[in-house]
Amino acid sequence: MAVLTSSPSPPPQAYLKISKHNHPAVSAVASAKFPISRSRPASLRSLTLCSQLSNHQTEAPPITRVDKSSLNVSEASAEAELWATACLRVRTFYDFNEHTFGIEDHKRYLAEREFEALKERVAGQRKGFRRVSCINATLPLSTVLCVSQDLCNSCKFSHKGEDRIVIGTLDLNQCISLPDEITGMKPEGIGADFARAYISNVCVAKELQRNGLGYELIAKSKMIAEDWGISDLYVHVAVDNEPAKNLYMKSGFIFESDEPAWQARFLDRPRRLLLWAGLPITYEL
Repeated sequence: MAVLTSSPSPPPQAYLKISKHNHPAVSAVASAKFPISRSRPASLRSLTLCSQLSNHQTEAPPITRVDKSSLNVSEASAEAELWATACLRVRTFYDFNEHTFGIEDHKRYLAEREFEALKERVAGQRKGFRRVSCINATLPLSTVLCVSQDLCNSCKFSHKGEDRIVIGTLDLNQCISLPDEITGMKPEGIGADFARAYISNVCVAKELQRNGLGYELIAKSKMIAEDWGISDLYVHVAVDNEPAKNLYMKSGFIFESDEPAWQARFLDRPRRLLLWAGLPITYEL
């Protein structure tokens, strides 16, 4: 589900390693990763959904419940919020060696690259994208402070005089296809350039997984897609990512096609499935 077409070169191994848990199984309830291409390096991955789950030998971490009465799920456009979004994506999609010298500078470098790419997409300046919306789930700082000081420090922004934290995010992309990804087949013929959209870069802060935030983000993306006149909504997910598939399928997506094994090997990543959901289209008379 690659969305970034101009991302930084793969960072040195001494600094970090890309999580091998495919599109959201990393450290978020739902996370989609940035695919690495041999022909086009990318250090931020296009997100697919991951959920950090324990195996049968370990107990699952306790669930930290959030007060959804103060939850806001909406489109982001202010630069302060987009910066917090970029920081959450870097924080989620990478497994850093915190003891490495200069690691904070490296994190900032990655966040700056994603921030600039995100601003470009949201502003409608990325070639091949008709429209892109960054959809965020946010909570007041006071609600999250007791959960994670690090999350608050990394992903804080101010809105109308209130400090809030970006705890989940995704991109909604109106386009024919995403770079390095399987192309959806619906709708066919005239109109496909504006009636098809893809969800990408899905992630939820690892501390707040299993609160249903992934479902909230997807539901909001469907509402916005309908307002755009989208009839066919797609999402890519790694073939072995059961938590991601469960989330999407419970949200109304069904299997359409899968990525050829040779393509996954060439791009040095797990093979993807392409899931589809039809959206109702209403016409005003």
